[in-house]
Amino acid sequence: MLKIDEASYREFVVARRRALLRTAFLLCGDWHLAEDLVQETLAKLYVSWRRVQRRDEMDGYVRKALVNTYIDNRRRPWRREQVTDGSLIGSGDRDDEHHDRSSRAHSGPAGDPAHMGDPSLRQRLVDVLADVPPRQRAALVLRFWEDLSVEQVAGLMNCSEGTVKSQTARGLERLRDLLGTDELAEMKEQL
Repeated sequence: MLKIDEASYREFVVARRRALLRTAFLLCGDWHLAEDLVQETLAKLYVSWRRVQRRDEMDGYVRKALVNTYIDNRRRPWRREQVTDGSLIGSGDRDDEHHDRSSRAHSGPAGDPAHMGDPSLRQRLVDVLADVPPRQRAALVLRFWEDLSVEQVAGLMNCSEGTVKSQTARGLERLRDLLGTDELAEMKEQL
């Protein structure tokens, strides 16, 4: 890569890394995995920087790469493996899984705007999002966190607008099932 290209790449990374990290965290619910997703996305961007730099929609390209990286990561067989503590297999319960997710969600960067507000509400949202299937979660995060249009999300997720609408509707229905209508309405007001 030419020096001028490398300088513009660095500027882009410095300006957008934090926002990408927050989006990745909402997709996966784990700050460490979010950092890995962003790093992998930025590595892909570095390889294609000269070609991509000429595009008008740099943010869209990077978001699309991040969502694709997240979905690809979820499909990998090693992601489905569970680390055990050596106790009897099958004796674990959902509380342990909840505790693991809870501790990961609180280990985000200090001073991050995503960590301001009511921590119990934020934690509840992260826990519930973790129980939403990956494509539905991606649609919800892109539509409501990133505030993108249906058309933009369809482009990022490589699917039709109808698919985005159905994934969003199913994701919202899943959130209603997990939270209840009242808690979901209360959460919308506070966020």
